[in-house]
Amino acid sequence: MKQQTLNSSYHKKSGLFWFLAVILTIGLVFYQRMTGPTYPVKDQVSFLGEKVSYKLPRSAENQADCPVVVNLPAGLVGQVQGYLRFRRLGGDKPWNILATQADGQQLKGFLPKQPPAGKIEYFVHLVRDSQEISLTGDRPVVIRFKGKVSTPILLAHILVMFLGMLFSMRAGLAALNPAEKTGRYSKWAAAMIFLGGFIFGPIIQKMAFGYFWTGFPLGRDLTDTKTLIIMIAWLAALLSGRKTEPKRSWVLAASLLTLALYLIPHSLLGS
Repeated sequence: MKQQTLNSSYHKKSGLFWFLAVILTIGLVFYQRMTGPTYPVKDQVSFLGEKVSYKLPRSAENQADCPVVVNLPAGLVGQVQGYLRFRRLGGDKPWNILATQADGQQLKGFLPKQPPAGKIEYFVHLVRDSQEISLTGDRPVVIRFKGKVSTPILLAHILVMFLGMLFSMRAGLAALNPAEKTGRYSKWAAAMIFLGGFIFGPIIQKMAFGYFWTGFPLGRDLTDTKTLIIMIAWLAALLSGRKTEPKRSWVLAASLLTLALYLIPHSLLGS
């Protein structure tokens, strides 16, 4: 009876830890998505007494010019015109002006495609007579262009990195519970991070930007460098136990480091 009670308590704790690990992982995924360089700029402004909602792209494939679309409220349709003001990011080159075209309730403009990792900063303006507004005020939107990425490889990368984060969080929680072993979770975390960050990741980066690796020691890409640091942390955790279970303190440190590095916005230093 006592053994059954202990087993029941263990399974309850294990289920709770899995639930916490899933919640932490989903939270990290959404945080990375919303703070990353590809998440569109979304907001609304008031112009001529009407609310204009917008969603402006920050990432585009360089197979064609990138459409920038503004949906107008009914009260502004046919009443306003628009234009894009843009230039290559970096330097002090003059701004280019490109008028938008009316298409029903939409104003459409197209930013010229750029080489992989090429960036454009741009504004979207609405105009009627002498009245004018920039949708984002004095803050330009920065868009990054990339090559076409294989959808199956991208989905595989996302899935494997999700599992890597999940097992990282689960291993850290197991390290806090003396009744649980950490070895299997740590091994899965290291395996998934290696597969996602050092196999699928470089393949995707080659397709998108023309390079397999741009982090330390070859460059300053923060995402690649973070992946390298996380991988080293989990290898160190696994080696801490050698032929036995990894030391709990090392596993917990690797899990916390993974969490801390994933809280740094994606591609913070650019491409």
